[in-house]
Amino acid sequence: SGAGRTGAARLAARGALRVGAGLVTLAAPGEALAECAAHLTAAMLRRVDDVGDLLALLEDPRISALGLGPGFGTGSREAELLRLALDSDRPLVLDADGLSLLAQLEAPFSRLHGDCVLTPHGGEFARLFPDLAEKLAGRPPHGPGFSRIDAVRAAAARFGAVVLLKGADTAIAAPDGRAAMHAALYDRAAPWLATAGAGDVLAGIVAGLLARGRPPFEAASLGAWLHVEAARVFGPGLIAEDLPESLPAVFRGLGL
Repeated sequence: SGAGRTGAARLAARGALRVGAGLVTLAAPGEALAECAAHLTAAMLRRVDDVGDLLALLEDPRISALGLGPGFGTGSREAELLRLALDSDRPLVLDADGLSLLAQLEAPFSRLHGDCVLTPHGGEFARLFPDLAEKLAGRPPHGPGFSRIDAVRAAAARFGAVVLLKGADTAIAAPDGRAAMHAALYDRAAPWLATAGAGDVLAGIVAGLLARGRPPFEAASLGAWLHVEAARVFGPGLIAEDLPESLPAVFRGLGL
């Protein structure tokens, strides 16, 4: 998006940097570059106003993964950029506006590939998978219910991509049926993680892990764990900007 709406993309870029992506390039329209430059030093900046600009950027072989969605916009131009990103066959995280655009595409499941990771919250999941969301919200007349693990497994199989359904009990699944649950509950509770922009940081963390060569399901699962752990290290009073800066302490606690 334009000037005044770059915060989400900058948060994602910081998450990718702090998780060790090495080289991070934030692509933004020309009108927003000065704003991004005023807040970011370690990330590179690249002007991307149209498909031609993105094609030129993707010629750089160092770009091993993409993150698309935070602060992206949902217009026709952005829809074209999404199609190009999907056609590039690079590992790709879709979040926020990227998911909204995906929901508008005809036969969106045919556009995705096995190296895609979708990171919806509950509302975005309902727009992409209304039948699964309805089933998840319902109560069966008898027998076992339909769990969040059931929902993400069905979603991942349908789209052929890893799906991470955000929440206090984040559920993750791969198209092959592998699944994981990362719950920020009980002794791992971090209610202060429910703050604006936290999901943008998570998208950046997962994209950074993909850039480091982690497989999509592993990147999503590890990213969800690191996200909560960073919030727990910082504690109450956390805002989204604190999450990337807390990752080094998490890594030191792991002996890395």
